[in-house]
Amino acid sequence: MPSILNPYITFNGDARQALEFYQQVFGGELSLNTYGDFGAGEGPGGDRIMHGMLSTSSGFTLMAADNPPGTDYTPGGNISVSVSGEDDTELRDYWAKLSGGGSVAVPMEKQMWGDVFGMCTDRFGITWLVNINQPRS
Repeated sequence: MPSILNPYITFNGDARQALEFYQQVFGGELSLNTYGDFGAGEGPGGDRIMHGMLSTSSGFTLMAADNPPGTDYTPGGNISVSVSGEDDTELRDYWAKLSGGGSVAVPMEKQMWGDVFGMCTDRFGITWLVNINQPRS
């Protein structure tokens, strides 16, 4: 099996809702484990996600967790998640779902480098970059 690189996003108590939302956007299989599942949270915070993973038929893997109980949380950090490819319909569908309920920083439109691109922050505070590769002549 080749090595893979995938985003691992930290949330502040809403990792389950975020991963379920991303499953609606991208499809795929979702597995969720709570701190309580591993015996690390019988009290408050035991239902928070310790590890979640979404794997899709498109080859996407997105992992996420809630920050551990009692730790500080910094929303968004300094990372964005980029999705790109050539399937205009698929990528525009991802864009519509990700930007819905969030905010658009760069509208989905043709850019100076020739591709169609948009940037948004979803309702969970995660920044997404969607790029539709255009044929080069």
